Amino acid sequence: MTLPQNYTSIVTVTFLCLFLLMGCGYQMVGKETHIPPGLNSVAIPTFKNETFEPGIEIPFTQAFLTEFIQDKRVNVVGRTEASSVLEGVVKYFRIYSVSYNASGFATEYQTDVVLDITLKDRAGKVLWQEKDFSEHAWFRASSSGLINEASKQTAIQEAGRLIAGRIRNRFFYNF
Repeated sequence: MTLPQNYTSIVTVTFLCLFLLMGCGYQMVGKETHIPPGLNSVAIPTFKNETFEPGIEIPFTQAFLTEFIQDKRVNVVGRTEASSVLEGVVKYFRIYSVSYNASGFATEYQTDVVLDITLKDRAGKVLWQEKDFSEHAWFRASSSGLINEASKQTAIQEAGRLIAGRIRNRFFYNF
């Protein structure tokens, strides 16, 4: 079997392209951090609730725990083992209707929430703080009170997930 004359050229060009692509500077992202050395673990205690919405601190605490555990750049541990503590306070929560049908019944609601977030070192010194960090989420209204409550809880969880993601990014990139 004879190979075409330009076979060597095609193979050479192919290998050259592959070689160049490997050296283009592509790298895995998401593992670099800008946190101070020695800050390798964090405790996230249950947030404080300063609103009249009972239990609202739970979904926000869970969202932050999930975000930092899944990220894996710092270990999430108990307060006694942690090199830092991320504390949160749910300062404000409001729910209100934002759209209505022709009969005047609410068809969509908005939830607004405001948190204060503080990162402290083991000695209690404040390393950084975010005041009045806000987020909102919407949900559709239903004629069933149970469905409305479930939808409201889902909206609160979504707001918690969004805030936790934004704070996690600030924790690692804007320290």
